[in-house]
Amino acid sequence: MSLSDTFETVEEKLHGVLVRHSITALRLTVGAVFLGFGLLKFFPGVSPAEGLSIKTTELLTFGVVPWRVAIVAIATLECFIGVCLLVNRWMRVAVWLLAVEFIGILAPLVLLPGRLFSGPHGAPTLEGQYVLKDIILVAAGMAIAAGTFRGGHLVRDEPGETPQQDPPSQPTARPADGRDGAAGLDARDKVQIVMSAAGDERSVQEVCEEHEISQSTYYEWRDATMRGAMRALDKHANGAGDRTPHEGRDG
Repeated sequence: MSLSDTFETVEEKLHGVLVRHSITALRLTVGAVFLGFGLLKFFPGVSPAEGLSIKTTELLTFGVVPWRVAIVAIATLECFIGVCLLVNRWMRVAVWLLAVEFIGILAPLVLLPGRLFSGPHGAPTLEGQYVLKDIILVAAGMAIAAGTFRGGHLVRDEPGETPQQDPPSQPTARPADGRDGAAGLDARDKVQIVMSAAGDERSVQEVCEEHEISQSTYYEWRDATMRGAMRALDKHANGAGDRTPHEGRDG
C-alpha cells in the first residue's frame, strides 16, 4: 500500500469518527460553556458579562424587570440549557430556549453598539469581543439543532458508494450505496429493516451493521417508507370520505 493510500485510509477512518461523535462533542462542550457561564451569574461581581447583561435586559424589558431578578433568570436559563445539553435530555425544550437565549446574547450588537465598539478607531472593547465570540455559539447551536432536533442525524456515504448517473431519459433504480447487504432486498424487506430501528430497542447503527448497509441508505429507506405511508393514508382517507352511508355498513 502506497503512502497516499495509507493516508486516505487513515483520513476515512478519522472522518467516520467525526461523523459519529462530532455532534456529541459539540453538544457537550456547548453545554459545559452554558452551565459554567450560568453559574457565574449567580454570584454578584464574578461574571465578566454581568454589567452588559443587566443593561441589555433593562433595555429589552423597558426597565420593568428589576436587574437582580433579570440576572437570576438569565443564570437559571443558561444553567438549564447547559444541563439539557450535557445529559442529552429535554432537547426539544433546550433548542427552543437556545433560540430565545441567542436573541439576548446578540441583542447588544443592536442596542449597545457604542458600548461594544468604543475602542481605538472603533475597535471592539472587551465586552464587544465577548459578544462577538458568541456568534460561534449561535452557529454551534444551529449545528446541534440540526443534528439532534426532530430526528436529525449526521451521516456519511462510504468511499466509492456514489453511483454513476444514468441519462435522464433512462431512469433506473438507484443502487443501495453499493453494499452487498442491500442486494436482492425487496420493498417488504426494506420496510422491515426500517421498522426494526423505529423503536428504542435497537439503534440505527446496530441495524445497519447487521444488514451491511450504510446509515445513509437506512435514512433513504426510512424517508421513502414515510412518504409511501402518508400517500397510502391519504388515499385511504379520501376513499373513506367518498363512500355512501350504506357502503360503510356490514351486510
